[in-house]
Amino acid sequence: MSWLRRWWALTAPTPVPAAGDPAAADELAPRTARDWWIEVTAFVGAVALGVSILSITGDVTAHPMSAGQVAVDATFGALCCLSLWWRRRWPFGVALLCVLLGALSTSGTVAGLLALSSLALYRHVRPALLVAALFVPSAVVCSIWLGRDNTTSVLLPTAALAAAAIAWGMYVRARRQLVATLLDRARRAEADQLVRAERARLAERTRIAREMHDVLAHRISLVALHAGALEVARDLPPAQVRESATLLRSTAHQALEELRDVIGVLRDEPGMGRPSTVPQPTLADIPRLVEETRRTGARIDFDMQVEAVDTAPGPLGRDAYRIVQEALTNVSKHARGTLAHVRVVGAPDRGLHVCVRNASAWGAHTTPPGSGTGLLGLHERVTLANGVLVHGPDASGDFVVEADLPW
Repeated sequence: MSWLRRWWALTAPTPVPAAGDPAAADELAPRTARDWWIEVTAFVGAVALGVSILSITGDVTAHPMSAGQVAVDATFGALCCLSLWWRRRWPFGVALLCVLLGALSTSGTVAGLLALSSLALYRHVRPALLVAALFVPSAVVCSIWLGRDNTTSVLLPTAALAAAAIAWGMYVRARRQLVATLLDRARRAEADQLVRAERARLAERTRIAREMHDVLAHRISLVALHAGALEVARDLPPAQVRESATLLRSTAHQALEELRDVIGVLRDEPGMGRPSTVPQPTLADIPRLVEETRRTGARIDFDMQVEAVDTAPGPLGRDAYRIVQEALTNVSKHARGTLAHVRVVGAPDRGLHVCVRNASAWGAHTTPPGSGTGLLGLHERVTLANGVLVHGPDASGDFVVEADLPW
C-alpha cells in the first residue's frame, strides 16, 4: 500500500510550503488581485478555446459528432475548465482529472494543458512527466471514441503539446526561484550592511567612550587637585591664588571643549559624522602634558629620548600620550606627593617604550571618584596596537605602568 500513500501525497495539497520554494509558497498564499486576474483569464481562455475546438471537431464532415457525444464532450470540458480554479491547491489532482476527462472530451484539451503546466510549476518534474505520459493514451482513446480512422496521427501533436506545457511551467518555476533568490540575497545584503553599520557605530562609540575617559579623567583630576590646594592653603599670596584660579579656569575650559566634541559626535546621525574639532595628541605633546601636571604640584622626573618625534605615526603618538596621561592621572589621584618617573624612549624600526613608575601610596588621602576601568582601557588600546602593556607593583613595591609599542 506504500504506492497508494505516495499517490495520495501527490494529490493532496501541501500544508507547509517547502523552504526556499517560491512556487510552493505561491501555491498556498492568498490570491492577490493579480492572481485573480490570471485565474479569470485562464478560465475564460480555456472555455473560449474549448468551445472553438468542439465546434471544429463536431463539424468534421467525415466523422460528425452525435448529439450525445457533443453533450458529453461539453460537460467534461466544462468540468475541466472549472477545475482550473483549484490548480494551485491541488495541481496533481486537477491535472489527473483533466487527463481522465480528456479521454472523452476535446473541449477540455486547453484546460488539460493549463493544468499540466501548473503541475510543472507547483510540483516537481516527476508527477508532471507522469501526467504528460497519460496525455498520449488519453488522446488515442478520444480519437477512437470519435470514430477517427488514423488514431496514431494524434501521438506526435499530443506529445509536443504536453512537452511544451511542461517546459513553460518549469520555466516559470525557475524564473520565480531566480527572482526569489535575488530578492533574498538583496535582503541579506541589506541586513548585513545594517549589521556592519551598527558594529562600526558601536566600535566608534566605544572608542569615543575610551577617549572620554582618557581625556576627561585627567582634566577633572587636575581641577580637583587645584581646588583641593586652594582649600587647604588658605594663606596663599593673592598672585598665587590668581594663578591657581587661572589654571582651574583653563583646565575646566579644556575639559568642556573636549566634552562638547565627544557629545557632538555621539549625537550625530549615522553617515552624518563631522570631523573632530579638538586636535588629537601626538608624541610631541607628552612634554607639555608632563609640564601641565607639574603645575599642579606633582613631582615628576621626566626623560624622553625619541628619535624622529615629528615623523611618528599619529596612532602611535596618541597611544603613548594616553598611557602617560592615564598613569599620571592615577598618580595624582592615588599617590599624590610621591615622585613619579616618566621615561619614553624609542626610534623607528625599534619600537617605543613607555614607562611610568611611582612609589605606592594608595589610600593615603581622599581621592576623586573614578570608574576603575582606565588601566583596562589602556590594555585594550595597546592590544589593538599589537603592543604589550604590564601594570602593577614590582619587586621594590613601586607601581609601574610599562608598555612596548611597535614602530
